[in-house]
Amino acid sequence: MQDTTTTAQGDTAQDDTARWRSPLLARRGAVDGSGPDAGVAWHYGDPVAEQRALAAGRGLVDLSHRGVVTVSGPDRLSWLHSLTTQHLRDLPPHRSTEALVLSPKGHVEHDLHLVDDGSTTWITVEPGAAGALADWLHSMRFMLRVEVRDATAEWAVLGQPVRAESAPGEPLAWSDPWPGEAPLAEGGSADTASYAVVSTAEHPGRARPWRELLVPRAELAERVGAEPLAGTWAAEALRVEAWRPRAGFETDHRTIAHEVDWLRTAVHLHKGCYRGQETVARVHNLGRPPRRLAFLHLDGSGHDVPVPGDDVLLGERRIGFVTSAARHHELGPVALAMLKRSADPAADLVVVGGAGEDGVPVRRIAAAQEPVVAP
Repeated sequence: MQDTTTTAQGDTAQDDTARWRSPLLARRGAVDGSGPDAGVAWHYGDPVAEQRALAAGRGLVDLSHRGVVTVSGPDRLSWLHSLTTQHLRDLPPHRSTEALVLSPKGHVEHDLHLVDDGSTTWITVEPGAAGALADWLHSMRFMLRVEVRDATAEWAVLGQPVRAESAPGEPLAWSDPWPGEAPLAEGGSADTASYAVVSTAEHPGRARPWRELLVPRAELAERVGAEPLAGTWAAEALRVEAWRPRAGFETDHRTIAHEVDWLRTAVHLHKGCYRGQETVARVHNLGRPPRRLAFLHLDGSGHDVPVPGDDVLLGERRIGFVTSAARHHELGPVALAMLKRSADPAADLVVVGGAGEDGVPVRRIAAAQEPVVAP
């Protein structure tokens, strides 16, 4: 069976996360992940039961391979407000939000899961990304009263199928806002936008509550205690079902936020300038994204699951590539894929990947598409 946590974005994340091996891998039945999710459990022996438990709101997921960056100091929120896509200047304590760091051309570089505790802003990022983010933030400090730390060595992340901010006595939590949209700004103008083919009320992400708990890394096993655990296989399958983009999976070197419907939770359309804003505004106001995310229902008659990076064909013409793939406990094999915007949304597709000695792809899987971003 193919590993559903492989990424097509190179080996950097794999090299970084290979340095960490979670103590929770000592749990009975634990199977180590690979690629960006190496170092934490892919599953604990029964990924289908683990998915069902998460879908029912039970269990924890070891995400201790994620990076943690902290920003403290009186200027922290106004400073982060000026650097990212999100309105952060007046962020209340214990109010979770999401922000992107863009390149000067508007391509997604980092996805920040962000919550402030009243004195420090806590940010979790993809495995291997904390060092690069902290270095960039350091370079942007100038004379402002902020302190940036890569706190990954001291703090670990646990995933939980709950949609709630942290309560008194709980570890600090980042509650995933997906797929909610920001309320209207003063005057009735939308702070953000949805590119999805369905309304927020009908969005499959509403059925996936999720948050990340921050716990001292040295106390990870103790904090988990006897709680049931689910692996990244289960968590990723539910993420794919929810159309939830993940940096390094649904993003490559030219991804813009519109292509994966990230404006709905991570981009504020009525705030001051930030790096990459021109692209965000131009595409939103004057054009359409060149590519679109789609959800694929895959033929499950075989044993193969696509690998991220596998080609998606319309006839024999390549129109995109797989970004994430998983085996869902109810839907069977499913995937997210980045496709050309012009591709017929009603057309049946084929996913191909790998190559035998004769150069013929070893995987050829029929796929029916369900558009995520409207074509």
